[in-house]
Amino acid sequence: MSNSLFRKKSLSTIMKDANEGMTDGLETGVGMHKVLKVKDLTAMGIAAVIGAGIFSTIGEASFHGGPGVSLLFVITAITCGFSALCYAEFASRVPVSGSAYTYSYVTFGELAAWVIGWALILEYAIGNIAVAISWSGYFNNLLSGLGISLPDWLSSNYDSASQATVAAAPHIFGIPFIVNLPAFIIVVLITYLAYVGIRESKRSANFMVGLKILVILFVIALGFFYVNPSNWNPFMPNGFSGVLKGVSAVFFAYIGFDAVSTTAEECANPQRDLPKGMIYSLIICTVLYVLISFVLTGMVPFYKLKVDDPLAFVFNEVNLPGISYIISVSAVVATTSVLLVFQIGQPRIWMSMSRDGLLPKKFAKIHPRFKTPSFATIITGIIVGVPALFLNLTIVTDLTSIGTLFAFILVCGGVLMLPPQEKTSDKRFRLPYINGQFIVPALVILLLVLFRGEIGHRLSFEGGWEIWKHNIPFFFFVIVTVVISFFSATRKLSLIPVLGLLSCFYLMTEIALKNWIVFSIWLVIGLTIYFLYSYRHSKLRQA
Repeated sequence: MSNSLFRKKSLSTIMKDANEGMTDGLETGVGMHKVLKVKDLTAMGIAAVIGAGIFSTIGEASFHGGPGVSLLFVITAITCGFSALCYAEFASRVPVSGSAYTYSYVTFGELAAWVIGWALILEYAIGNIAVAISWSGYFNNLLSGLGISLPDWLSSNYDSASQATVAAAPHIFGIPFIVNLPAFIIVVLITYLAYVGIRESKRSANFMVGLKILVILFVIALGFFYVNPSNWNPFMPNGFSGVLKGVSAVFFAYIGFDAVSTTAEECANPQRDLPKGMIYSLIICTVLYVLISFVLTGMVPFYKLKVDDPLAFVFNEVNLPGISYIISVSAVVATTSVLLVFQIGQPRIWMSMSRDGLLPKKFAKIHPRFKTPSFATIITGIIVGVPALFLNLTIVTDLTSIGTLFAFILVCGGVLMLPPQEKTSDKRFRLPYINGQFIVPALVILLLVLFRGEIGHRLSFEGGWEIWKHNIPFFFFVIVTVVISFFSATRKLSLIPVLGLLSCFYLMTEIALKNWIVFSIWLVIGLTIYFLYSYRHSKLRQA
């Protein structure tokens, strides 16, 4: 059993399955439309990244970090950049759908691939439930500005409904009928768009990205006229530890660039264009985020920014309510584009898992006309739309971030296990090799010296178990860092994936222990499904 659990899928087998399209009686040879180019992939990356993060969570991060949160955006971008380069290396070698799931199958084996595929559901499907409910809030505000309002029982849920809403709602068998109709409708519309084709989806994504970038640039340009430089002093009012408190919020703002890699089979030239799309989108989003953070903290004092809609709030503070309405329009567009990209990404991961036998064959079915994973797209729509109709969810930034960081760690670690690429004449991305033999241990020693007080405090038992238990993730991070430093020194590991792995692991330690517990429960559920169904149906096991 242990051999089959960790049995890897060869590159040749992965490419063969992708080229055949479907197997085992499911419309063999039905491929997907290869229509995506660099600009489309860059737009999809921006569409996924610039969403609810820039319109909501950036306020919480600015409240803790002050103007210094701009540094956190740069630090997080560099961390994501290491991961993006590792994704790009895999994309150039394994140009098929599946993202981190497929990459893990190549390097770590089936069990790890299943775990990462299950973890990505947190980033895509479950994350989109929160985005849909967030969209509903922005949309209702937009309607209010036009003098239109839906009944509360059609735009709320049981948990947050007031007594007046419950009383006004129609009752079915004595139970009040309260639903979040806008959240459900947008999921249905986006699912339909993802179902009918990648061409239609890319046109919509390109349009929405162009519109929201124009609005954001307008907001930045106008906002700088209302900046009071004194608000930037002190730059880090709560010290660097205050800046780091915004790690989850800021990292959540970057989640999504990896979703580009799920569209590999719909790229005209995935080995060249996928890496460019991911890296270009990351650079553009970082520049916009840094500028937005300076505008926010410059227009109003940082301690006022702990609000749900910081961009609209700062313009109301300077008596420009009309601009806040424009921002509401942009927020609706931005969250719509996030929904679209993730509703495209999730079915393609399930499609890849189905091809390997880890999910039922229906998930791999390609629509003969639209050339999309039709059944998987519908199931994704149901899983996102139905909970969004009834549940009261906020953006679970910590839980979503921990699943994504976990995927990033496996991708970075997977690159370290790949053999060197052979030099060829074709123009494909190649991750530059930088010998980490001396650099990694030197960096670890330097950081140990600079932060010896903080590290000693976190590893000590001061305050007893109730305090120390929250440092358990950091304890494991220290162990991993020592091990990686040893292997870097003895095996000359490549620097970029090592830095990506360690920096992502560190960001995970900044996430509260309760989220690690919930994530662990989620993984246990996934492993149960694997051993009850996927292990017995795996194609590698049957081969």
